[in-house]
Amino acid sequence: MPHDASEAAGATHDGALETRGLEPVPDDERTGRVRELFPTWVAANISVLLLTMGAGLIVFNGLNFWQVLAVAVAAPVLSYGIVGLISIAGKRGGAPGMALSRAVFGQRGNLFPGALIWVARWGWETINAVTGAYAVLTVLDLLFDVRSNTVLIVVTLLLFVTCTFLVSGLGINALRVCSKWSTYLFGAFSVLVLVYLVANTDWSAVFAKPAGSTAMMIAGIGTIAAGGISWVPSGPDFTRYLPRTASSRAMVGSTVGGAGIVVLPMVLMGAVMAVSTPDLASAQDPVSFIGELLPMWISVPYLVIALIGMLLINSMSMYSAGFTAQTLGIKVSRAAAVSVNAVISLVFGFLLMVVATSFIGSFISFLTLLAVAFSAWIGVFGVDMLRRRSYDATALMDTTRTSAYWYRGGFAWQAMTAWAVALLAGLLFTKVDWFSGPLASSWIGENGLGWAATIVVAGLLYAVLPRTPSAGSATPAEPAGTRETVSI
Repeated sequence: MPHDASEAAGATHDGALETRGLEPVPDDERTGRVRELFPTWVAANISVLLLTMGAGLIVFNGLNFWQVLAVAVAAPVLSYGIVGLISIAGKRGGAPGMALSRAVFGQRGNLFPGALIWVARWGWETINAVTGAYAVLTVLDLLFDVRSNTVLIVVTLLLFVTCTFLVSGLGINALRVCSKWSTYLFGAFSVLVLVYLVANTDWSAVFAKPAGSTAMMIAGIGTIAAGGISWVPSGPDFTRYLPRTASSRAMVGSTVGGAGIVVLPMVLMGAVMAVSTPDLASAQDPVSFIGELLPMWISVPYLVIALIGMLLINSMSMYSAGFTAQTLGIKVSRAAAVSVNAVISLVFGFLLMVVATSFIGSFISFLTLLAVAFSAWIGVFGVDMLRRRSYDATALMDTTRTSAYWYRGGFAWQAMTAWAVALLAGLLFTKVDWFSGPLASSWIGENGLGWAATIVVAGLLYAVLPRTPSAGSATPAEPAGTRETVSI
């Protein structure tokens, strides 16, 4: 039967280059373990941008320490809880998230949310590439007193993006190994930074700060959670090698735990730093302040390890972006598809570092729009997951009219309608630096809940619309012995 798998299927083993593309992983190759998800999501959050975002909760949102604490707890639980839940589809279907999305939107219909998500990843990868380049420039300045210039910006960006491309091109096994060791190193140095801040912070000034409004607190949760929301369509990419019997509860727990153990202390540290250095929240360079607030013997190794973490974040994003590009019908290998994103992040990164006047303003605006763009897909896909226990592997890869997921003309119109209406509704409530929806001044808009409204509208509308009839048995029964369990 015709299909669009552009890479040969084959077993992967530890240390091997991953050769599998979109095609679902056979049961006999599903040797992954749930506990491997913990370091994966730790690595996905090793970014000094969390420090800047924590500072923003103090400076821009006007929150006090206890409100920031509540935000730092709620945001990863909410956003990565959704990541963990959607990840369950990965073990059920054994395929990347945007490949499984074909079962929901149809072979042609999936091109629309897929294209939007692919484009959105360009921005995320650009932000991370810029932050990584700034980290390199800061280390060069601290160690060798080398000042930033246009040529050096190009060189550092090129170096960062090239390393990202190499790691993401190796595949899932390389990401797992790198995630494991970066987790250990970053955790150790984060404790060191935390101890230093505890000993050298004016805590009376920290706790004397008055409380901010509830609206700003809710908006802060949305801002921090937006980073996690952007990972939701990628969740199944990292669980497709898990056996069908893997514990769904443990998958969600490992995902939330891995993210939360980084997000919580990083956001709090950024908030504490902002009390003594409030201008760090609005700095054009979101990294150099670390060298100003911490002694060199802490700041340099901390930045180097954070740099590795940001490289991993971008590698994970590009790894998933390669799959997304393939679902759009781009007839290239996953590694070649990754190279497209690498070039784009290099060009956009240069523009952001040299042309843009406000990094953090651009970053927050991007996160806000990103959350809305991804949330429309989340609402539809999430409701479909509640109805669907398995996926037809043959139908996923068959992009012709014979596919059980062809529906009508290649489109699942119910899913497409819910997705489009929800996307529009979310934008109505959204306000960023260069765009303001007509309902942005409403309670939902003022509280930064445009992304949440998008999920609700998409989910409810898709739930009430008639089920999309398939051309065949699109949801075959699960093989015997594959019932979900609660063991790790």
